[in-house]
Amino acid sequence: MRNNENNLYWHKHSVTTKERWKSYGYKSCVIWFTGLSAAGKSTLANVLSKELHIIGVKNYVLDGDNIRHGLNKNLGFSYDDRKENIRRIGEVAKLFVDAGLIVMAAFISPYREDRSNVRRLLGNRQFIEVFVKCPVSECEKRDTKGIYKRARAGEIKEFTGVSAPYEKPENPEIILETDEMSLKECIEVLLGYLVEKEYIIKPLNKIK
Repeated sequence: MRNNENNLYWHKHSVTTKERWKSYGYKSCVIWFTGLSAAGKSTLANVLSKELHIIGVKNYVLDGDNIRHGLNKNLGFSYDDRKENIRRIGEVAKLFVDAGLIVMAAFISPYREDRSNVRRLLGNRQFIEVFVKCPVSECEKRDTKGIYKRARAGEIKEFTGVSAPYEKPENPEIILETDEMSLKECIEVLLGYLVEKEYIIKPLNKIK
């Protein structure tokens, strides 16, 4: 396929995603963790990553802070920059999925439109939206970095949940209420979903 405007061509891969699935023994997808800062997104993503690694499932974690140290270091937190941040992450996640990995994407991603755009890019079967639901009051209690306090003092502008909006998912595949569920319970839900929907079929080790 050719992009006439930029005189670019899309080169087809000699190994397809489905061929990789058959070789690896599982299906790739993006597990998109969305929620307020300190809701538990990164913790869940990394623990799930470890559990998948133990059973031989190739995976990778894309974390909000880490991405802003490199790929998106030129972006701020304005409305437009937030949108571009998620757009770039969606494109990177798609590459990982094409490579046959399960991707854990842990980003506040406050706007429904941006998350919907990533879903459209990947397709429903390869995009699993996980709403990491936690009240702002509880998130503030967990905030060891003091960023909520700084945001309320006006030191941090455009802070989601304080001075910028968060649009809750309307129909996420999974809801994890991290103020009521233990980490172990959350991981069991996530692994159970992956097995039920046949992303992974290998026997699961008992979660410690």
